[in-house]
Amino acid sequence: MMTQIVFYVFATVLVLSAGMVVSARNPVHSVLFLILAFFNAAGLFLVAGAEFLAMILVIVYVGAVAVLFLFVVMMLDVRFAQMREGLQRYAPFGAAVGLVLLAELALAFSHWQVAQDIGSVPHVVAAPGRTNTAALGDVLYTHYVFLFESCGLVLLVAMIGAIVLTLRERPMGRRQNIDRQHERTVADTLAMMTVPLGQGVAANGGFRRPEQSYYIASVPGSYGVTAEPVPQGKPVDAAPKHGVDNHGGLAQ
Repeated sequence: MMTQIVFYVFATVLVLSAGMVVSARNPVHSVLFLILAFFNAAGLFLVAGAEFLAMILVIVYVGAVAVLFLFVVMMLDVRFAQMREGLQRYAPFGAAVGLVLLAELALAFSHWQVAQDIGSVPHVVAAPGRTNTAALGDVLYTHYVFLFESCGLVLLVAMIGAIVLTLRERPMGRRQNIDRQHERTVADTLAMMTVPLGQGVAANGGFRRPEQSYYIASVPGSYGVTAEPVPQGKPVDAAPKHGVDNHGGLAQ
């Protein structure tokens, strides 16, 4: 009796929170209701005795996916007034799609039939003293190991494809030639100066660049300019704009 009460409590809260996910006006509230729905679904898994699925739901979906959604929604400049502008225009189309889905669900459930010999279907039964998690691991990594590894390979290909499709060549990106960078010595990049007390940088000739240009060890064109050395010890403007000197490098 207690199990049924707990089941109906979790199920009721799950259905209500799922409805609030799609009906809440604030996206942040929708994500919070989604997290509540995940927790109640995990409770239903616990009631069913599937503690592994419950923990996976909490750790993966609540701890990673839902929190990621929440951070994305809060960090983006979401203009709610602009989002609601086309609501009335697309409301008939949305209602038509909803009616089609409702009709499909009604047809599916009206023709649902349980197999007569459902009791004779072999099930994976955990050995005495074995937990559900251990039994699930045995099944995944023995009978279904190739399917499991194939799913991982598909996800890896999808991740690489997403990186390749979104990769853009940025000519202003700062990239270095590692071999030339390793060949540089301290004397080429560091100059020790004795600054009198009470005098600043401007009184001593302004900002000075290293013995060689910043671009001497950079990939040509990666800073937006060609890699050309500048005259040795050439002073530059004492007050560069936004901490950048007139050669495009950071002021030192």
